[in-house]
Amino acid sequence: MSFLKKLFGGEPSAPPAPPLDPMATLDEENARDRELLRDEAQRLDDDLIQRQLRYADRAWTPPAQGGERRSDDTEAEDRGG
Repeated sequence: MSFLKKLFGGEPSAPPAPPLDPMATLDEENARDRELLRDEAQRLDDDLIQRQLRYADRAWTPPAQGGERRSDDTEAEDRGG
């Protein structure tokens, strides 16, 4: 894009950005993650939501309707059905 801007007389490009400090970037990312976790904990502070999350792995789910066979299966034709 800068080539096209120079070619057509656009604004000169901005000076290059200074190199990033890896530790500062990591600290910013960790702070953002902590803030997201804090916000998520406040959102899920309700007792009902906590119980639903705690027992979600034991929740009953109904079986798939119609069973395992689908209309594009050719097994029924192979079995003579």
